[in-house]
Amino acid sequence: MADILIGTCGWTDPHLLKSGWYPPGTGTPEKRLRHYATRFPLVEADSPYYALPSPRTTTHWAERTPPGFRFDVKAFSLLTGHPTRSAALPPDLRAHPRNETLRTEVWARYAEALAPLLHSGRLGTLLFQYPASLHPGPEAETFIRTARERAHGWPFAVEFRDPAWWHPDHAPRTTAFLEDLNATAVATDTPDPRHPVPVTTGLTIVRFHGRSPHWRTGTKEDRFRHTYTEQELEEWLPHIHSAATTATEIHLLFNNCCGDASPRAAETMRELLTRRGIPHQRGATEETPTGP
Repeated sequence: MADILIGTCGWTDPHLLKSGWYPPGTGTPEKRLRHYATRFPLVEADSPYYALPSPRTTTHWAERTPPGFRFDVKAFSLLTGHPTRSAALPPDLRAHPRNETLRTEVWARYAEALAPLLHSGRLGTLLFQYPASLHPGPEAETFIRTARERAHGWPFAVEFRDPAWWHPDHAPRTTAFLEDLNATAVATDTPDPRHPVPVTTGLTIVRFHGRSPHWRTGTKEDRFRHTYTEQELEEWLPHIHSAATTATEIHLLFNNCCGDASPRAAETMRELLTRRGIPHQRGATEETPTGP
């Protein structure tokens, strides 16, 4: 049976900090991360999507979390073909043409920055989230394959924002392609039709983005604003249980931002798994509740 780890996408969102989820006395980055790690064994680091981190930062992340804790880290936007502001690039690269040579150099710096997580055993996977503009086809496959070749030897997960990749007519090709790359297929919970996503590596990931009616058109806050009900999360339990029979590790990540909606949903999912008798990892020092 696979190890199941539950967490949230990010731990420093301003709305989360204002929500009261963090207790008094956790007002510094170090204390917040240490507290988060008592509640959950997994977190997604989103900030590297917006700017390249430094090895010093990721060293701190590793030092402030216990053995067994995992970071899934989003790839920098340039590496996945998303629009990237010049100011987000290192100063010496801002005038460089946006081509594969630039992506190769950015990858080298990104990999250097993440090495402390890899070497400390804290890295879960790199998450390459591709934009909705990346449609299935040979050109897109070449783009992804090039990224995977750069990241040879690293854990590599792929999320497609264009649902056409998992349309029943194209899903077998997508599955074979990711298996050939040794890349994890990321399942998502969104308002889009949910097609089964296969287990392509030992790791399975589900990212819960929420079910906002503004998923495709709203602001960031509108797109991800959603409070999950128990019924919505229960729909996933059979799929999680099935995946756990073939995968070695499952990551369940909640990206329904705004206030404390994501950690509350993660806590609800944890409770549902407990009720169903599905084993899962808990936070580093969290005690199992007792009594009624």
